Amino acid sequence: MDELMQRWRDAARAAGATDPAGVERGGARLLAGWREPHRHYHTATHLRAVLDVVDAYAGSARRPDLVRLAAWCHDAVYDPRAGGDANERASAELAGDLLTAAGLPVAAVTGVRRLVLLTAGHAVGPDDPDGALLCDADLAVLAAPPADYDRYAAAVRREYAHVPDPAFRAGRAAVLANLLALPTLYRLPEPHACWESPARANLTRELAALR
Repeated sequence: MDELMQRWRDAARAAGATDPAGVERGGARLLAGWREPHRHYHTATHLRAVLDVVDAYAGSARRPDLVRLAAWCHDAVYDPRAGGDANERASAELAGDLLTAAGLPVAAVTGVRRLVLLTAGHAVGPDDPDGALLCDADLAVLAAPPADYDRYAAAVRREYAHVPDPAFRAGRAAVLANLLALPTLYRLPEPHACWESPARANLTRELAALR
């Protein structure tokens, strides 16, 4: 049995899914997306890593079940040629379709869609523990040891192999600068204490190399 698929089933059931066949179809569709061949960083490995962080800090969330579902859906659509927040908007739309088909309550579907959209800019309000958990989990890679961070950055570059180097460097630099401009990269107390400094050091180092 696919371990990831079981994690999807468990999260969907915890959130109130009532259609087992819809749950199965939704999980299969999501896994197919995460395993698309053009992905090099935004893969099932990233999904698993995000879910592991969500599980580790689930006690901080009001609805960890919805955060887990949002983790599944947050990069469900990933087209490196799309601009702006198109991927996040498309992922939120797909989340709505799949979760509705799985029989989740409307409020749960709306909550997951909201969380998915937060990952476009990772700007989280002060009273949003669910959003904080999802965004902290999504950005956890930024605090990796330098060699692991460099492998992450190289994988992102491979996803944008179609972009000429000058344009990629400019676009990537803008992404890094926007992250560094956030008041804090991590909102939960323990991730903030452990990850904030190494993440900012990695981002600053990559940004300097791009300029």
